[in-house]
Amino acid sequence: MTGPVKVGVIGAGNISDQYLRNLVGYPDVEVVAVADLDTARAREQATTYGVPSAGTVDELLARPDIELVLNLTIPRAHAEVAMAVVRAGKHVWGEKPITMDRASARRLLDAARERGVLVGNAPDTVLGDGIQTSRRLLEAGRIGTPQTVLTIMQGPGPDAWHPRPQFLFARGAGPLFDIGPYHVATMVHLLGPVEGVQASGHRARAVRTVGSGPDAGTTFPVEVHTHVSVLIRFESGVVGTTLLSFDSPLRRQTFEITGSEGTLKVPVDSFDGASEIMPAGSADQVWERVDPDGEPRGFGVGALEMARALRSGQTPRASGALAYHVLDVMLAVEESIAAGTPVKVDSSFEPTPALPAGWDTRERTL
Repeated sequence: MTGPVKVGVIGAGNISDQYLRNLVGYPDVEVVAVADLDTARAREQATTYGVPSAGTVDELLARPDIELVLNLTIPRAHAEVAMAVVRAGKHVWGEKPITMDRASARRLLDAARERGVLVGNAPDTVLGDGIQTSRRLLEAGRIGTPQTVLTIMQGPGPDAWHPRPQFLFARGAGPLFDIGPYHVATMVHLLGPVEGVQASGHRARAVRTVGSGPDAGTTFPVEVHTHVSVLIRFESGVVGTTLLSFDSPLRRQTFEITGSEGTLKVPVDSFDGASEIMPAGSADQVWERVDPDGEPRGFGVGALEMARALRSGQTPRASGALAYHVLDVMLAVEESIAAGTPVKVDSSFEPTPALPAGWDTRERTL
């Protein structure tokens, strides 16, 4: 086939704004339908972004013209919706995590292989030019051989600002499954597969309060650890420390890789942030800023890269196999917290090449 890949979007919640805003401007994809359990919400999003059709999930999946479906549903629905997409013979790009357990993720990937369709998965921040610039700096040897990695995300939690934060504190979310995919996916994209983890977890409060929107003042239960600390060992021998917390009044994001010749700051919290390098032995401790050399990117770039990959017969860089490994790592963290012992990570994946310099979302290639 030639021409733009026709795309359908399932899930018209908050995250769909960020996807649709970008996707409607990419010439290699054409968003033709939005579906949601709340069809009125689907129609509203379709109207806002100029998408020609809106309706039910079954209606979207029945359309023969749609090749790629974005699964932007809440985490507990990811497996069911993605499997329905695959059974309809369509490629699927999913929001994080791929599913909530290994068995359903494995079934999804097996079904996709049998049907000859592709699975891709968020986070696609790894394809932003910020992280891609960091990867090129690593491959160029700017900090020598990577040895350690430190990542931190801490803050007071999304209950203060999100109008419907309950799902972010339910099973399948929390800082580990909501923010963890960004950190873990970036780590494995840059440093390769994880071999094992050891972790501890803490929950500061059993109940949280909605801080904004129509439900402000409503309380809800917290089902997950809201502070997670992890020691990580990679297959390459690199070792890492990761902290993820919704319990701190201090907001902080850190992602640093230290090598034999220096330290690299990676912009994990954005698509297009600058990388920074401090050479080993730097007397003045001044960071060298390296701005990304490409055009701005945002949510949806992974679906675009997947659309181009499916037409060329290649593996998407934010692939289902990588997403499964990220899920496997996060579940191993949960298991380590519960058992109080190290846990081996059994899965792995075949790394894909970096995006070439000059790769452009605005270019018409199909």
